[in-house]
Amino acid sequence: MTVAVMATCLGDAMFPDAPRATVRLLRRLGVDVAVPDAQTCCGQPMVNTGYLDEAVPLVRTTVGAFEGYEAVVVPSGSCAGSVRHQHRLVAERSGDAALADGVARLAPRTYELSEFLVDVLGVTDVGATFTHRVTYHPTCHSLRMLRVGDRPLRLLREVRGIDLVDLPGAEECCGFGGTFAVKNADTSVAMGSDKARHVRETGAEVLVAGDASCLMHVGGLLSRQRAGVRTMHLAEVLASTAEHPAGER
Repeated sequence: MTVAVMATCLGDAMFPDAPRATVRLLRRLGVDVAVPDAQTCCGQPMVNTGYLDEAVPLVRTTVGAFEGYEAVVVPSGSCAGSVRHQHRLVAERSGDAALADGVARLAPRTYELSEFLVDVLGVTDVGATFTHRVTYHPTCHSLRMLRVGDRPLRLLREVRGIDLVDLPGAEECCGFGGTFAVKNADTSVAMGSDKARHVRETGAEVLVAGDASCLMHVGGLLSRQRAGVRTMHLAEVLASTAEHPAGER
């Protein structure tokens, strides 16, 4: 099986450890991995703010970049959700039948990372070791749009040495919401502060999530509070082994 990894904009520009860890993890599990150079933004920011026409070129580029791969693995619930659900709306509005066909082919082959590991590869024990106290935040798009359920937790529970603790109010939104954080800054910060408080209550050393955007938002608040809690993408924890701890390439 040849699998393509969608690096995502945040992964490419700000948090490259997440896509790198995704590639490393999949290769360790015997998957033939490619990272197509032609990929760009999937168009989610435009769609979320109502600019569907402006998203058409990005959707077209995404369809072309990932054509021919048996599966596309995305270390982001929001970007995977955009490909699976939002791209159809963009293509239908454009009136481009070829684009709509391409979107229809790509959507069912696109998986959020935990979905691919559990549902396609059929594994929960990926051979990871991570000897830290961890709490997990289920991001909104992964939880509500993709309905990944407990797949990330099933993977984390199998990690050797991990001390996994429940996060109070786990299913509450962290308040980021893309441009929501800009247009409704006060509300966004209030929601993020609640999430940060719940994280501190767990006594965790590390907050883990499947979306870099949420980790960026909550992590920024935790940093300003000098909480001593670092943030890590799920892929980084799952790629960590005793021989190659998280943070090593």
